[in-house]
Amino acid sequence: MSQPTQSAPSPTDPLVAFAGLWRGAGEGHYPTIDDFTYTEEIELSPVPGKPFLFYRSRTKAGDDGRPLHTETGYLRPAGDAVELLITQPTGFVEIQRAALVDGVLDFTEVILGASPDAKDVHAVRRRFVLNGDTLSYDMWMSFADVPMTHHLRAALHRVAD
Repeated sequence: MSQPTQSAPSPTDPLVAFAGLWRGAGEGHYPTIDDFTYTEEIELSPVPGKPFLFYRSRTKAGDDGRPLHTETGYLRPAGDAVELLITQPTGFVEIQRAALVDGVLDFTEVILGASPDAKDVHAVRRRFVLNGDTLSYDMWMSFADVPMTHHLRAALHRVAD
C-alpha cells in the first residue's frame, strides 16, 4: 500500500507568506523577573515536498549578546486552521492552533506538555501578526502562582536573500 504524498506549500498557500528569515528586537517582562531586551532571529523555512514550514527561534540578550533561548518546531496547515508545534530545551512541548485572518495567527493552546524537571509553566499563548515584511508577535505565560500575563513582544523584519 502506498503512502499518500504530501506536496510542498503552493505559492497560493497562506503559510508561504510567513516563509523567510526574520530578525529584530523585542522586550520581555514578567512579575517574577526584571524587564529585559533581546534580539531574535526566526527562521520559517519550507521543507521540500512537505506542506509545512520548519520553525526555529533564537534569542540573545540585548545588553551583552549572550544566548537566551532557542526553540524549534513547525508551522503547518491543520484542516481549516494553522498549528504551531514547538519544542523547547527547557523541557516543554507546545501545540498551538489558530485561524489565519488578515495576516494574524491568534493561537490557542491545545497542548502544553512538560517533562518532570521543567519549570512550573501552566499555560502559554502566542500571537503572530504578518504585515508585509514585518513579523511581530506577543507571548503570554502562566508561571508558578502568576496567572496568564503578557511576557514577550517583538518586531522582526524579513532578511533579503
